[in-house]
This record gives sequence, C-alpha cells and structure tokens, in this order.
Amino acid sequence: MTHPDLTAFPVVISEEVAWGDMDSFAHVSNIVFFRYFQNARIEYMTRAGWFAAMGATGLGPIVKSTAGTFRRPLKYPDKLLVGARVTAVEADRVTFAHRIVSAAQDAAAADGEAVIVCFDYRNGVKANLPDDVRAKIAAMEGP
Repeated sequence: MTHPDLTAFPVVISEEVAWGDMDSFAHVSNIVFFRYFQNARIEYMTRAGWFAAMGATGLGPIVKSTAGTFRRPLKYPDKLLVGARVTAVEADRVTFAHRIVSAAQDAAAADGEAVIVCFDYRNGVKANLPDDVRAKIAAMEGP
C-alpha cells in the first residue's frame, strides 16, 4: 500500500473518508485533515516504541505545534493514504511531516507538519527523548 508521493514516508496508513467528515460546503472539514495526520503520527510513534517507553518511564509525546497546507478538497467517498515521517530530531523533540494522498484523485491532497515534544508526565516538565525511541526513529528513517 503505497503511492509515488509517499515513497519518503516510512509509515503509511489507510483511511476512508466518512460521510460525517464533510462540512456544510460538501468537502472534508479542515480539522479532519489534522485527525488523519494524527492517526498516522500515532502509528509511527507506536512503531517507534514511544508509548511502550511511556509506560515504563512516564516520558511521552505532547504536541507543541501543528500546521497544514491544503492542496485539494476531499469528499466522500474516497480512500486515503496518510504518511508520516520524521524530518528533524532534537534532544527533546521531533518534527513530523505528513502527506495525505487521495485515491479518487490519485494525487496529494494535503501536507502537514507537527512538532512533538517529549514530556515527563510524572513531573510535568519536558524531557529528552528516550535513547531507545531515538534509535528506533533513526532505524525507521534510514540513512
């Protein structure tokens, strides 16, 4: 399950546009695009072991910022591919890039970005990324 516009994304999930995802203008509401981005990002972080590490250490992700660029409207029915990749890793944060590809249009419909900070939920402060999570991200992203 891939598309030429998603070759740089190590994690790609599929989503189906639901009738209820559309707004009164008969296209998918902009806020729903962010849910699609989030679903791909959650899958990425799951594969990177971040949620497993959170159970042991209390160190987990928290969104610092997010943005989107909408290229094409989406509407029901449609099947989507949503990619997630990490474009930058810093001591206490990672930056994700996202892309949504529409099967109905055979084209990219949106791009997004999210900065995710590592947060110590036990002490209420930001923290450095766990080493094992950092290593799994490096392995997923490749050279």
